[in-house]
Amino acid sequence: MSLCDPIADMLTRIRNASRVGREQVNIKGSNICAGIAGVLKDEGFIESFDRIEDNKQGIIRVFLKYDVNGLGVIKKIDRYSKCGRRVYSSVDDLPIVMNGMGIAIVSTSKGILSDKKCRAEKVGGEVLCTVS
Repeated sequence: MSLCDPIADMLTRIRNASRVGREQVNIKGSNICAGIAGVLKDEGFIESFDRIEDNKQGIIRVFLKYDVNGLGVIKKIDRYSKCGRRVYSSVDDLPIVMNGMGIAIVSTSKGILSDKKCRAEKVGGEVLCTVS
């Protein structure tokens, strides 16, 4: 099976696993998915992630994070820029998610960064997704 949009697949797997209370979720490996997982870990939305090598493209295992009541830390995760409609944004026009309580994940020339780091480094790029 050919996968057209690995980012949308990753976000859907995380969203579904978080809703049913899974401890971990496996995602097909790619550098951009690993970058997104790294931003989610740095911003405190997931516990951690591991790259598992197989003889194919590899697997990224994401360990989800829950609060003391058992509710997922990730309330909403949405794809912003899609295959048919890419959304690019300058540093001044980056979206502010939930008045700063959420993040936007941006693909920049300096790698995959959160919107907060983009503003600090004054760099824009393609807005991949928003997380709250």
